[in-house]
Amino acid sequence: MEVHFDGHCFGCGPLNPDGLQLKFEPAGDGTSVAEYEVPPRFQSWAGMAHGGIVSLMLDEAVGWAAWHAGHPGVTGRLAVSLRRPLRLGERVRVLGRVERVRRTLVYCLASVDSLENGERIGDATATLVMTETKVEVPAQ
Repeated sequence: MEVHFDGHCFGCGPLNPDGLQLKFEPAGDGTSVAEYEVPPRFQSWAGMAHGGIVSLMLDEAVGWAAWHAGHPGVTGRLAVSLRRPLRLGERVRVLGRVERVRRTLVYCLASVDSLENGERIGDATATLVMTETKVEVPAQ
């Protein structure tokens, strides 16, 4: 399987004005990190972000951790635990980490934590299947 990145990913695509546009940076040792503030358009209940947005952040975190570690892939399994609601406008730290690689599988962990008080908002374990990747982002 080969996947193509064209900049329109809903989670991280810089060319998708409706998406999150998360920007992950490698933090060493198989870890990638991003900071984000959830805008009101991702509301669920009053004042809270939809849990699917937190799940999306966790999925992006494991994908970028695998990418930065040299093992790009697609998510085959994502087990999410939501610990508390994410408030709209709250700044968070999104972290993904590769735990181990076995053949074509990449095992990862991810978390979303409040930058205000360090509280855990959600975390996940994931298994990614390595793929061939092609990056073709048009000039902006």
